Amino acid sequence: MIPPADVNHTFSDAELEELIPFGSVESHRAGALLVAEGTMAPDCVVTLSGHTDIFAATDDGQKRVGWMERGQFAGDLSVLTGQRHLSRVEMGADGDILRIAHGDFQRLIAGNSHFSDVFVRVFAARREFGNSRGFAAIIVVGAAMDRSVYALRDLLMKHGVAHRWFDPADGPVADHLMAERGLTGDQLPAVILGAADVLIQPTPEQLAAGLGLDLLPDGATADVLVVGSGPGGLAAAVYAASEGLTVIALDSLAPGGQAGTSSKIENYLGFPTGISGNELARRATVQAQKFGARLVSPVRAASIGRDGDAYCLHLADGRKLRSRAVVVASGAQYQRLPIDGIEAYEGRGIYYGATPMEAQLCGNAEVTVVGAGNSAGQGAIYLASVAKKVYVIFRRSSLRDTMSEYLVKRLEEHPNIEIIPSTDVVGLHGEDALAGVTYRCRDTGTEGHCDCRFLFLFLGANPNTTWLPKEMVCDDRGFVKTGPDIAPLELVRAGWSLDRMPSRFETSWPRIYAVGDVRKGSVKRVASSVGEGSVVVSDIHQALAELSPANP
Repeated sequence: MIPPADVNHTFSDAELEELIPFGSVESHRAGALLVAEGTMAPDCVVTLSGHTDIFAATDDGQKRVGWMERGQFAGDLSVLTGQRHLSRVEMGADGDILRIAHGDFQRLIAGNSHFSDVFVRVFAARREFGNSRGFAAIIVVGAAMDRSVYALRDLLMKHGVAHRWFDPADGPVADHLMAERGLTGDQLPAVILGAADVLIQPTPEQLAAGLGLDLLPDGATADVLVVGSGPGGLAAAVYAASEGLTVIALDSLAPGGQAGTSSKIENYLGFPTGISGNELARRATVQAQKFGARLVSPVRAASIGRDGDAYCLHLADGRKLRSRAVVVASGAQYQRLPIDGIEAYEGRGIYYGATPMEAQLCGNAEVTVVGAGNSAGQGAIYLASVAKKVYVIFRRSSLRDTMSEYLVKRLEEHPNIEIIPSTDVVGLHGEDALAGVTYRCRDTGTEGHCDCRFLFLFLGANPNTTWLPKEMVCDDRGFVKTGPDIAPLELVRAGWSLDRMPSRFETSWPRIYAVGDVRKGSVKRVASSVGEGSVVVSDIHQALAELSPANP
């Protein structure tokens, strides 16, 4: 649990004097509204005299959940990110405040290390404190096996947005909430945003808009567009923004990529006790935003084309973005099993990641994990802590061909895990949700069946490159070729126009780079992707220097 001291900070008189030039001093009477619930891009409010009160939605209605005295400031990460503010700030007693407008606050954070450390540390601690205590102004109401509910909760979880979920079948709480908000069963799923707003059967994109996760205008420009916010894309965003480049980073779901679904990464340098992929992504997201990078999701890249010396990225919703350099970090996605009708069970018993959200669904149940890589091993060990039994099925004869030794040993020694080699899942059963699977031994052809309602797939990955132009050189599996992997004839066919050869991560189109899992020859590890995303920024600087200063 986070100590109370970590979720607050009191600036000294000298520090307040340093802060005042960044905002404006205002005098208010008790009860005056300072920041409304639902505000996008909220201001930072620092109390100078009197005190300010914080109100938030609770199970018992709006309640005061905190107050700020002289030298203390209100808000959480939404003040940094510009997302929807889910509490209300009022003047609790006559006094003065310092109001720092959102844009000025971002400049303060980017330009002052001391204040940046204080604000980011406290805001992040407040978010974690709220999560650990179960505080959440956002409530999802809907059935456990409704794939729409899963998609909404998946979005919230991967963005680190605290929320609670109530299934109408589990008790009276959901019924009370529905009656209070005038909801009927045919309107579910519904998302309650604080005290005022209710979204009826929202898509993930509509929920993201309601939270302020996507405030990107059509026609936005940047020095660098990063497509994909997995470890490689986040690293590129952090390093590019920290070196003064303007950055827009996009993702089709949320920051983290495949790594974000990992329950625990134990071999990443600097984390001896491990870190979840989701937590690593959240930390990197805050870090990128601290330096001024704009992270936007869920948005999907549809195509990219040349626009003079720049590039125009077309999004699936019709918006167009422009930049002088592009980092392709769109990663790869786990393959589906080659079984007809598998789509009907996705989000209804079939999942492609093992996170606390999935673990909540399959507590004390039997689950099956398919795959023999590190992600499969990590997922199986995590699920075994809540499931009654975990079956690990894979087509190879040995896990040691593809999985790290420390994970293999843990699987072998865990009492709740059964390892089943040389086996394929060949059938899926169930009506509204998955009810069982059929599997076949590769060596004997013998088939078996288990009444397993939860199936986790960690199979070989396919690159997310269908949005790239056909002229961009890829290998026969669709992974992007870069640098020395591109043959001279392939460069000619792609229309390469520069006197130099592509740099190490540069594609067959100048100033478009590929890093991480999407790149041919990459090592499919988090540390490798982070390294590629970090070092590519020096290549971007050199390439941008080749352009005329007059070019955007």
